Amino acid sequence: MEQKEPGKDVSNVYFTKDLSAAGLIKLYKKINEGITGRVAIKLHTGEKNGPNILPREWVKEFQAQVPNSKIVETNTWYEGDRYTTEQHRETLKVNGWTFCDVDIMDEDGEVMLPVKDGLIFKEMSMGAHIKNYDSMIVLTHFKGHAMGGYGGSMKNIAIGCAGGRLGKKMIHEYVKGGPTKMEAGGTAGWKTSGALFMETMADSAKATCDFFKGHICFINVLRRMSVDCDCAGLSAAEPKCRDIGILASTDIVAVDQASVDMVYKLPPKELHDLKERIETREGLHQLPAMEKLKMGNRKYRIIEL
Repeated sequence: MEQKEPGKDVSNVYFTKDLSAAGLIKLYKKINEGITGRVAIKLHTGEKNGPNILPREWVKEFQAQVPNSKIVETNTWYEGDRYTTEQHRETLKVNGWTFCDVDIMDEDGEVMLPVKDGLIFKEMSMGAHIKNYDSMIVLTHFKGHAMGGYGGSMKNIAIGCAGGRLGKKMIHEYVKGGPTKMEAGGTAGWKTSGALFMETMADSAKATCDFFKGHICFINVLRRMSVDCDCAGLSAAEPKCRDIGILASTDIVAVDQASVDMVYKLPPKELHDLKERIETREGLHQLPAMEKLKMGNRKYRIIEL
């Protein structure tokens, strides 16, 4: 399912300045033709009391429009408020994600999904419950990230669907020339960085995109864009960028490329910190990595609603 004009290699990305539940729903209706059956809404639910996570009331209203849907998450690789399923469920309550079922997909272990023609991996370990769904909506708070440079749709599923004990270890612990086969366990480490980290994430995201092929769509919310991820919780830096709007597409590469492009058009004073975070981590390499994996198209047209 690709939204491309016949004969032209350009993907449609829908945009609205309407930062609200209504804005989310309006865009979703433009990209939801493949969303059927049991629907996973992949959301970063955040560490306790994080100030920048998507507003619960928006997500509640949005989720109510999607029949047979659940929010899905996985446990973290680092020890914190979402390390175990029990801790994770307590954090979900604190953050107000109580209006629908939240499926912690690796609660019952992990499952390997193939990475077709992966840059590094041939398979990736995902939360086992991923196989319980027919479709996925990737609902992303676009912002900076300490390791990825920025977190868009790709990072949301790359890290967010990978299992907390093995999948995330594979992404974060791979070193050049090292074995791709790993065993779960051990203390969280961060050996992978820079362009290589963007490639291990891209492989992981490809596994999820391929699994839901034709039944996955992507929404990026460009609001409260701190240089820090929602995994930083209360320690996240105060955003300096203005809020921009919401972008949506069935093309993961196009929606992340369009998001980066919109952010980079901000005045230098607003952009400086986030641009520095993105570029010092080689975060822009996420885009050519996905392109090389044939996950989508970096050429797009904006259709404003």
